[in-house]
This record gives sequence, structure tokens and C-alpha cells, in this order.
Amino acid sequence: MKIRVAICQVDMEWENTPRNLERLEPIVAAAEADIVVLPEMFATGFKLRPACVAEPSDGLVVRTMQRWAAQYGKAVTGSVVISEGEQFRNRMFFVKPSGETLWYDKRHLFRPGGEARDYTPGDRRVIVEYMGFRFLLLICYDLRFPVWARNRGDYDAILCSASWAADRREVWRTLMRARAIENQCYLAGVNRVGVDPDAVYVGDSALIDFVGNTMADAGDWEQTLVAEFDTEAQDAFKERFPAWMDADDFELKI
Repeated sequence: MKIRVAICQVDMEWENTPRNLERLEPIVAAAEADIVVLPEMFATGFKLRPACVAEPSDGLVVRTMQRWAAQYGKAVTGSVVISEGEQFRNRMFFVKPSGETLWYDKRHLFRPGGEARDYTPGDRRVIVEYMGFRFLLLICYDLRFPVWARNRGDYDAILCSASWAADRREVWRTLMRARAIENQCYLAGVNRVGVDPDAVYVGDSALIDFVGNTMADAGDWEQTLVAEFDTEAQDAFKERFPAWMDADDFELKI
């Protein structure tokens, strides 16, 4: 089976949801792919003290993602600032053209930057099935935690939505490849570019194969890149090099 995955590396206007959605729509529409992956908090910028931008899970951003998916015939995924009562979530939605909407709450909140103070962590690992592929959803800092990302034979690719600051650029680049290599999976990692009040972002979004080879690298400017994921090639490699058979058992406690 084959599927085309697009990563949309973009800048965004700080706390300006309508403008960011307006800018993103033609980018999503033009992506020649089955899935479009957007950065972390793509509608607002990475926002601490989230009360001024948070919305309910049926708010403007999610409704817009649902419209895009239906109108343009492709799945759309990325993270959104969500309010639930008095709590806030960094929630990654995966919206299918059918309207089915799945979601994952970021498990590992970025404590050094204050995210753990302002948001409530998720408590479930989420794998989405689409067009015969299985996708593990991760958000930014999650990429640092290999136990959470461990492939238990239950997914084919990782989709990671991020706002990863430039001063940790090499960490981002290294961890994407590490997660793909150790899990013998494809990986689509999308970061933003530009500046917000707290950080500078230089992108380095990438599509990586199950060997750790870079299929496409977005560099440090706005662009959309597409690659084809192929489970037959992946399965053939895992048969020739069955490292997955020697993986250590562990118990994940949440």
C-alpha cells in the first residue's frame, strides 16, 4: 500500500487565528497528498497562558479542518489549543474527508518552557488508521521519549506536529531520525518557521523513511513537501533486517 504525505512548513501570525487559517487554506488545498500535516498550534503560535486563544473541541479551528478535509479530499492533522472546563489541552486532531475526527492530547508537556504549568497532559497513546496505514500521533516534545513512541508492531509511521525552537535545532533533526530508525517506520515531522515573543524557529521539517534516510527536507523557509510512504518496501526491509524481533519488552505506566 502507498500513501502520499505532505508536511506544510509555515510561519504564523501570533494569536491571530482567522488570519492563520486564511493563509493556510490555499496551502492545504494545493498539497498533492492524501494527508496534510501542520505544525503545533498552527492557528495561534505556540501559546503559553492559553486562555486568550483556546477554543472548545468543536470550535473554529476544528470546524475549519473538517471543512478542508471534506472539500479538498484529504486528511488534515495538526495541533490546536483546546479548552475543557478549566483545563487546557495541546490537542492534535486527525480529520478524515469523511468527517471522522480523531485526536491525541500531548503527553509530554514542555516543562522547561512552562507548558506543564499551563496545560493538562494526555493519558493515552493514539494510533490512527487511514487508507490502510497506521499512524502514531506525536506532538513536539513527545519526540524525546522513546518508550512512548516505541513501535509494538502497531503502527507504520509517525506523524509529529511541532514548534521546535532554533536553539535546539540539531536535537530535533537527530530525534526524528532516531525515532524512525529504532522503530523501522516512516516519519513525517513538521516544524514552523518565523518568530514569536519567546522563540525563533527555523523549520527543518522532514520526511524520513524506515532506514533513517531523508526523503525530503524543508530547510528554513516556508514550503510544502510531499513523499510517498510504501508499506511493501517497509515490510521487505523489516524482513531482511528484523531488528524488531530483538526489541526489549517493557511495561508502560501512565
